[in-house]
Amino acid sequence: MDIAQTSRQVKPSRHEVEESDEFYGTRMPSSVRRYHTTPPLHSDVLDEELDASNNYIQRRASRSQKVPSVTAKVPATHATRPHKALSVPTTITKHVQREPQTQELPPTRRWPVVPMLVGMVVMVLLFMSISALLPWWRTYQDDLHYGRPRTSQLDAVVGHRDSAANPTHFIFLNLHGHVEIMEIPGGDATKMRVYMGPVLYGNGADLAPVTGEIRDDNGHENLIVHVQNEELLFVNDGTTFHEH
Repeated sequence: MDIAQTSRQVKPSRHEVEESDEFYGTRMPSSVRRYHTTPPLHSDVLDEELDASNNYIQRRASRSQKVPSVTAKVPATHATRPHKALSVPTTITKHVQREPQTQELPPTRRWPVVPMLVGMVVMVLLFMSISALLPWWRTYQDDLHYGRPRTSQLDAVVGHRDSAANPTHFIFLNLHGHVEIMEIPGGDATKMRVYMGPVLYGNGADLAPVTGEIRDDNGHENLIVHVQNEELLFVNDGTTFHEH
C-alpha cells in the first residue's frame, strides 16, 4: 500500500509535465528582433553565417572572397517563392509642342450696309431729279408747240356759211386759266363768235394746253374741246355751237 502511494507520488501528472520548464527551450532575453532571411549576395554587403542557435553572424566580406551559399531552414509556409518579372509597358511620350488647330468656320454672310445706303441715296436723288426733270421737259415741249399763253388752232367745215375752199377757223386759248374758243365762220372775222369754257384751277393751270376736234354725230359736226384730260362737248345746231 505504501509502495503504490510512492509510485503515484513519483510519477508526475500530465499537467505537471506540461508546466515543467525543462520541456521548453529557453534563451537569453533580447530586445532585438531578428528575421530569418536569405542574406544578400552582393559583394559589398556583409556576409552572414549561422551559428549553433540558427542566428546570423555578420562579417565584412571582401570583393575577392566568394560569398558562401547559406541556406536557412525556413518553414514551408514562409518559403520564398520566385518572383516573376513584371512586364511594365514602357511608353515614351513625346511632348511635342503643337500649334492650336483652329477650325475654319464658314464665312458669315454680311449685308453690305454701306453700299446699300449709298445705293438708296443715289436712287432717291435720281428719283428726285427725274421727278423735277419731267415737268420741266413737258413744259418745255408745250412751250414749243402751244406757246404762252397756250394756244392751238383748227380748220374744219361745219356748215356755218363755209366751204372746203373757205373753212371755219377755230382758236383754242388758255388765257390765265380761262378757256376761250373763238370761231371765225368761212374765214370772215366780222362774223367771229367767242365761246367761254371752264376756269382752270391749281398749280400751273395757266400753262395747261387746250385743243379741239370736230366729230361727226348723226350728220351734225359737233365740237370737242380737250383740256386737262377732260372733254367738253359743244353741240352744233347748224348756225352756232351750244355747250352741252
